Parts: sequence; structure tokens; C-alpha cells
Amino acid sequence: MFQTAFTLTLTQFARTLSLPERLQRSPVRNLTLEALRQRNTALDALFYDVKVITPEEAFYISGSLAAEGSIMIVPPSGGGKLTLCETLEEFVLRGGQKAQALTAAGIGGSALGAAAFARNVADAIGTPVAVVVSGYGLADIITEAFGGHFFFGHLKGLRPVFEMLDDLAGRPQFGVADTNGGETAARTSLVTRTVRALLGDPRLSFRLLAGHSKGNLVISAALHDLCEEDEFRAAQLAETVKIVTIGTRIAMPPTFSDVVDVIGEWDWFGEMNSRPFISADQRVPHAWHHTNTDLNGHLPVTSVLKEILATASTAENTEEAPALHVVAEPEASVAATTETAAPSHSELPTRRPATVKNVKEAFSERALPDIPPTRADVSREMQPPKPH
Repeated sequence: MFQTAFTLTLTQFARTLSLPERLQRSPVRNLTLEALRQRNTALDALFYDVKVITPEEAFYISGSLAAEGSIMIVPPSGGGKLTLCETLEEFVLRGGQKAQALTAAGIGGSALGAAAFARNVADAIGTPVAVVVSGYGLADIITEAFGGHFFFGHLKGLRPVFEMLDDLAGRPQFGVADTNGGETAARTSLVTRTVRALLGDPRLSFRLLAGHSKGNLVISAALHDLCEEDEFRAAQLAETVKIVTIGTRIAMPPTFSDVVDVIGEWDWFGEMNSRPFISADQRVPHAWHHTNTDLNGHLPVTSVLKEILATASTAENTEEAPALHVVAEPEASVAATTETAAPSHSELPTRRPATVKNVKEAFSERALPDIPPTRADVSREMQPPKPH
């Protein structure tokens, strides 16, 4: 718990140092939101495993805690420092093609929480992960006043109005805010547009989509927009991508069938915000909504993802077993081969298929000692033959 408190304190201290610079642009907006952003960062420190973020990384992202739409490249622990990108093009230029997974976090929407969740996912798959910062702006204040993102989802028709107000108030233009998104851009949030742009970019190839809490809603909205705008790209992506939702069960487009919904056994908050017609694929025992491994009742993201991916890999190997089946030779046989000269191809005996009948015939031809049959042998002979 000490490391979590230290990371949070360092982040907030560095954030305070950068406040004068941020006040030079949109001072009223930043002064209005700063206290709430600090609160949300503290919430993310409780709900996410922020101790996996190094002090250098926490200091690096402190000035962009609420930079909605910005993208981070987060490598596994010990695999280098995370990279913060302001636009999609910068993400590609700085190595975004290496990211095998795209994640979206929820709760406070801070860059610290998003980076921590992405680091947990990266530790599970062993490769860099991309994550989009949800941020916290004027639209989020109004949404929160209406009862939160999930309760407000039924009134999402008003969200574009709040987004436009936030832009007029001087919201920084990160992600794909500077692109002409047409009607879709007018009715979706900046973070959703950025996730949708990442999924639709042919230069990128994601094999895993993972979201937590509100992040699952972002992924779902982005996938629905992608299906409406680029049906071919959506079908192409659905063939290779696996989706894992953690903390809330949100409906994905029917094209994306490889979805695993994970929720904690004690997660009443996630249940309250989940779609009731979707059943959980995995319930983690004694787990609540948070993923902070320093606290009791956490949902261990890294170990749960490893288990899910290992199960999927085992299933794939089982299906391909007939084509990949290889029988290893005994060591004695290998040793004998090295001592004697290898026979020519014409001298090799003709191999017969290794069926049960041929194996019994081969053993019956050898001079074996007479061994009385056991009770197991008798019962085995009385059983009907199994189909091959």
C-alpha cells in the first residue's frame, strides 16, 4: 500500500507544479476542473494497480492526467518506459504497430489509472499495449450530475451538446479531435472516436480488446460505429480479435462473437451497471470492482487474463492436434541409431498404420513370456471396441 500512496502523492505533486503552465490556456476551465481531476486521480489510485507505474512514468504523465483522447503505449513491467502520444499519427510513428492489445479504463478516467490497467494487461500478454485516456472535462461534470456514465447512458442524445460546450470552453484537441468525423463525431465522445479510429486503421492489428468498468462502454460504442461505417474492416477485425470485459457486461456487435465477460463475485456496482440479459462467463471469487492488488477483494487482472488466454490457446491446440501430432522416439532408439550406420532407404521396412489391430498383431509375432491374464485384461477384452 505504501507504493500506491507514494505513486499517487508524486503524481499529484507533479500535477500541481504544472498548473501555472496549464492556466495560461483556458484558465477558467482548468481552475473549475482541477479539484475534480485530483479527486478522480485518487479514485483511480484506489481502483487500479498504480504501483506497477514507476515514479518516472508517473511524473511523466502527470501533466496529461485528464488529456481526453490521448494515447499511451504501455510496455510490460521492466520492458521500458511508457510513451504518451497526442495524435493517432504520432502513435503510429512512435511504434504503435507493436501494440497487440487495445485497452480502455473507467472510474476516474485519469491517465494514471489507464496506464496502470494497461500495464496489468501488458504483463499478462508480454507485449506493449495501447490505451486511450478517458479524461475528465465539462461534459463529465454534467454527466456526473445526472447520475454517472452508466445511468446517463439512456440520455446519451444530450451528450453531443455537452461535448460541444467543452470544445468551446477550450478543451485541448488530442486523439482524433482535429479530424472531420461527420455525423459520428457529432454524437460520440472524443475517447470513443479515438478508439474507433485505432480499430479502423489498417496499419494497426490488435488481437485483444480489454476494458474495465466504463471502458467497456467505450469499446462497445467504438465497435458499433465501426460496424456502421466500415463493415468490411469490422468483419476482418472480428475474425482475429478477442474481447475481454472486466467489471461490467456490455453488449458488443453480433459480428464480434469471441467475448469473455468477467466480473467479481462481490461486484454489486458492476452488476448494477451491466446489461441483465448478458450472463457472466467468469466470476472471480471474493472479488469486487477494483483491481488494486494492495487491497482485499481485488480482481487480479493479470492472472485472470493469463488464465483466459491460456484456456483459449489450449482449445486452439486441441482442435489442431491431428495436424500437429508428432511422436517422439525413445532415447534408447536414438542411441542405437548413432552407434550403427543408418540403413539405406530401400532397406527400410514398410510402415503400416499404427492401428490397434496392427499393434496387437506386431506384439503377437514376438516371443513373449506367457503371462496369465489379469482381471483388468479380462474386463478390457469384454468391453466393446471403440470407434476410431
